[in-house]
Amino acid sequence: MTQTYISDIAEKAGQEVELRGWLYHLRSSGKLKFLQVRDGTGIIQCVMSRKDVSEATWQAGEALTQETSIIVQGKVNKDDRAPGGYEIWLSDLQIIGTSVDYPITPKEHGDAFLLDHRHLWIRSRRQHAILRVRHHVIRAIRDFFDERGFTMLDAPIFTPSAAEGTTTLFETDYFGDKAYLSQSGQLYMEPGCAAFGKVYCFGPTFRAEKSKTRKHLTEFWMVEPEVAFMDLEGCIELGEDFICFIVGRALERCKPQLEVLERDLSKLESIKKPFPRIRYDEAVKLLNDKGIDFEYGEDFGAPHEEALVEGYDRPVVVHRFPADIKAFYMKTDPENPKLSLSADFIAPEGYGEIIGGSQREDDLKVIEQKIRSHNLPREAFEWYLDVRRYGTFPHSGFGLGLERTVSWICGIRHIRETIPFPRLMHRLKP
Repeated sequence: MTQTYISDIAEKAGQEVELRGWLYHLRSSGKLKFLQVRDGTGIIQCVMSRKDVSEATWQAGEALTQETSIIVQGKVNKDDRAPGGYEIWLSDLQIIGTSVDYPITPKEHGDAFLLDHRHLWIRSRRQHAILRVRHHVIRAIRDFFDERGFTMLDAPIFTPSAAEGTTTLFETDYFGDKAYLSQSGQLYMEPGCAAFGKVYCFGPTFRAEKSKTRKHLTEFWMVEPEVAFMDLEGCIELGEDFICFIVGRALERCKPQLEVLERDLSKLESIKKPFPRIRYDEAVKLLNDKGIDFEYGEDFGAPHEEALVEGYDRPVVVHRFPADIKAFYMKTDPENPKLSLSADFIAPEGYGEIIGGSQREDDLKVIEQKIRSHNLPREAFEWYLDVRRYGTFPHSGFGLGLERTVSWICGIRHIRETIPFPRLMHRLKP
């Protein structure tokens, strides 16, 4: 018999099918056994009646334990009382691989224990739902840019220079030279957009931040578009469209998973353009008016971000940060050279910054001076300066962190659950 997947079971009502998967849960009631079977595409209830199966099959059912791998055969019945609306009345069951003393039981487990067993934890219903949402968000990201004529370029993981400051670099030996794990693919997307006009990269990035907060990972995925001849206003508008597209796709395709996570869908349904915008100096005043001690020239921390979005049902765009606290590649505001043409998108509900973007500095002499003032090694940036030497042009772009975005869409508090195998300050396994 050909294998059927649970995701396709509605098409098989009234038919005999074969499922291959794992036992998620089992309960017995006299001469009936109720098996919750999962196969990676879903979970379905299978009913085994002693009068309908052979003695050998019944005894196989008696031996079942959590996460035993099995093949079952039976007839699909539509039943509105059953989880998912369908169940299978079994005629046969075969044990493929036993599972003895499966460590993750229905009882409560501590965070450290679950992370130590992350390779098994991802089988659970909640973690499965989160990672399914991640899958659909990734697909939405690619669809958004691909449908708008962007070309995807892969940025290197090994780099000779810093993009976001030298204090958070992972250094490694590269055949006798120093190399660093990439903090961002942006510097490579800038020459990319000179070649293709509209480009993006999407891949892992690394930050050696000694942070234990729920919003940080040492390895995370980031998507970074870069567009030639686009100014800061165009960058903000692109970011608005992008976030609305991702959230809309999640609402369209991930409702079953979001229901498992008990996400309040109304919070996502309110994400519409335009997003409220405030200048950095206005944000400082707003924080001080709320009684929060915050000095001009500081960067926002989690409590400040939460205060800024209080009362808003969609992301807030804070723009024109002081140039001194932003990266060297950000263009200064021609109306006030002490400010940068930069923008951060801060998600509602306390999820923090999900997009950081800017218009890039396109003047060769200015970017050379900034490299000097930031004490960066000029030789590592000679290739980057060529973008300004040979046909310089205005351009802008941003970076969106995948995991923080997924945590916001799912409504979960800790970012470590949004990546299959998280890398934290004190965690390198499994």
